Amino acid sequence: MSLRRRLPGIALALGVTLPLVLFIAWPIATVLVRGFVIDGAMPQWRLRALTEQALAVLPEERRAENMARWSVLRGDRERAEAIAAAFRLAGLAPPWDVTAAFDAQLAAADAALASLAAESREAVEAVRPIAAVMLHRRVALAFQVRDLVPPEMFDALRTGTETRIGLDHYRAPLDDPYLRRAALNSLSFALFACVATTLLAFALAFAVNRGGVSSPGIVRAITLTPLVAPPVLVATAVVMLFGRRGLVTDALLERQLGLIDADVTNIYGFAGILLAQVLSFVPAAFIVLDNTLRRQDGRLDEAAAILGASRLRAFREVTLPLAWPGLKRALVLVFILSLTDFGNPLLLAGRDVPVIAAVIYDEMTAFRNTGLAAALAVWLLAPGLLLHLALERLGRGRRFDTVPGAASEAALPRSWRVALSAVAAGVCVTILLVYATIALGAVTRIWGVDWNFTLGHFTTEGVAVGHGGTGYGSSDRGVGLVWQSLAVALIAAPLGGLAGVLLAFVLERVRPPGGEALAFTALLPAVLPGLIFGIGYILAFNLPFGIEALSLTGTSSILVLNILFGNMFVGVLAGRAALQRADPAIEEAAEGLGAGIVRRFLSVTLPLLRPALLLGMLYVFVDGMTTLSSVIFLVSGTHKLASVAIFNHATGSDFGGAAAKSVVILALAGIAMTGIWWLDRRDRIRLGGIR
Repeated sequence: MSLRRRLPGIALALGVTLPLVLFIAWPIATVLVRGFVIDGAMPQWRLRALTEQALAVLPEERRAENMARWSVLRGDRERAEAIAAAFRLAGLAPPWDVTAAFDAQLAAADAALASLAAESREAVEAVRPIAAVMLHRRVALAFQVRDLVPPEMFDALRTGTETRIGLDHYRAPLDDPYLRRAALNSLSFALFACVATTLLAFALAFAVNRGGVSSPGIVRAITLTPLVAPPVLVATAVVMLFGRRGLVTDALLERQLGLIDADVTNIYGFAGILLAQVLSFVPAAFIVLDNTLRRQDGRLDEAAAILGASRLRAFREVTLPLAWPGLKRALVLVFILSLTDFGNPLLLAGRDVPVIAAVIYDEMTAFRNTGLAAALAVWLLAPGLLLHLALERLGRGRRFDTVPGAASEAALPRSWRVALSAVAAGVCVTILLVYATIALGAVTRIWGVDWNFTLGHFTTEGVAVGHGGTGYGSSDRGVGLVWQSLAVALIAAPLGGLAGVLLAFVLERVRPPGGEALAFTALLPAVLPGLIFGIGYILAFNLPFGIEALSLTGTSSILVLNILFGNMFVGVLAGRAALQRADPAIEEAAEGLGAGIVRRFLSVTLPLLRPALLLGMLYVFVDGMTTLSSVIFLVSGTHKLASVAIFNHATGSDFGGAAAKSVVILALAGIAMTGIWWLDRRDRIRLGGIR
């Protein structure tokens, strides 16, 4: 092929490569690099190490004299800050509001200290003197050791800041007791959630595909509905039902029946987080396992029965081994989703039970410590990768594979059908209860306090000013932010869908050198935590190339670009699958008739890819309406998204505001899905008529 004929394809390949590099590869690379840059205030564990190092160079008698004098703090502020730091150094989260007035903080801190177990209290008291010195007497210490330490150490001790390249941020989870505790909590939640969710999703998928339920279509539809819901909707509903002012715990079990004290017996803690994560992530695991079991050839079960195998043995030796690839993917997927989840833990445990994702949120929003946040985000990749590698080793040397075939006609034992129907009914009823709770909360004046009907949560006037949470008396009242999210999603959806199928066309028809690298780059946002992608955009586009005029921070453009490039992979996957099935002779005929590459794409390929385009657009649209972790750092005072506002409402106990926005988002997502279904059905009918 002559160079002249190849030039349009080369230009098109370059045209799709540059945006991928700029808006996917560069932000992710920026996160990796930023974790090595130590610039700004030292984390407290590092400050403690530096303070102890400086104290060590003093003569013993002088050191003891200084510690005795410096440990006596003056004023509520110094004492409250020192106790909070001592809690963190001992690996505990301060269980009080560290932004409150210092006298209130001090009273709460003393009470919290007295309520600790003896071992924990001793650990806090042991580090309290060093916490006092590093926070409030560090400058005096710096000048006492000025002639005994290197100049750079003196400057770091005096200012409490540093600028250098190092592994400190990546070592932080190993060195900082608080971060170690957060990491262990994250791993615990992720392990329990991935096992429980995968087992439940497998039971549902097996029931749907093996005749375990009488209405598999309804079970499938209800199970998948949380995919179009805001991420914290389930946790919000759980709190509204079983929290301290929950409909079940407070209104029913305490006030009506007098069985419990809702302030003591409620859903907060490990059980609540696990419940919310299982309900939130079961749709994702169900998709994987439903596809796996649907593709199995049911005749293998029948063959096992003919050979005399019991139903249990056939399940154990045929169904489970063939489902193992799907089970592995589901386990890893849910593990990563749980590991990167910060909404559910914050709502159901607050900062009393720290997790790494919530620490990243705090480091970005409260402390502006982008280096540590970036390093922690990268750390989130390691456990999922290790789990994937460990699961891949299981079953190595054996191949479990089958081709799609007829569904099994062998009936399940009655006891199996009863058990599977009970599981499916329990999941479906729970999901519907979640949505019913949200709908009720949207029209309830003040949840748990005033049960009167109102539509005020849908209006900018709101309800009784002074009650509730963050939405009242602010620009977040009503559902106005939903329309802002809708505008962003409507811009990102067609662009993301078109970009996905265009890249699929380049990969399958142009086949440029390094095409698989392009495909891998497009898929990166699908396999990386959303936190990494969001932090990457902050770091990459806050001051790109040092040019302020190119900054995208605080604009709607950064939201559109993040949503667009974070979700275009669906269009790429669907487009490539469609093109691999399509006969390229049609496009070759168009080329033979003189059609250029652009005209071939628009007139021949794009109509063939219409279903993939619609699917890609729908995915980008729904994610644009519901995404949280990737955009929570990108919103600004003038450009907000409803999903972030819902999170803020929920954490501020403004359940009415969160529910009202959620109801409107669910309605818009339902309309979009219905519209896409109608367009796809119309195309199928039209093509069927042509044939």
